[in-house]
Amino acid sequence: MPNKKYLSMLGMARRAGKLSMGHDMAVKSVIEHKTDLVIFASDASKRLVDEFEVSIQKSKHDVAVKIIPETINDIHMALGYKAGVITVNDINFSGRIKELINQEENEYGNKD
Repeated sequence: MPNKKYLSMLGMARRAGKLSMGHDMAVKSVIEHKTDLVIFASDASKRLVDEFEVSIQKSKHDVAVKIIPETINDIHMALGYKAGVITVNDINFSGRIKELINQEENEYGNKD
């Protein structure tokens, strides 16, 4: 797995306590309007993604959704926690992570 800047930034956000990882914590974060970025692993189920889209619509809160090319196991190796969904609960971290993901997509054509 190549070293990706957004994974490093996610690691920093995790150490700062600004991530909600896993289904229950991420849903809670969306419902309570604590996040503006939801990240899914590439192998997260369609049902999980659909469930979050419904939760985001119900919350009536503007939330960006990104699907990264890393798998659940890749996220586990990078962040030390096995999760298919992550929310970033800090506007500064989420803004920078969105920028880095977009750069990666543009550079390598990994548009998901």
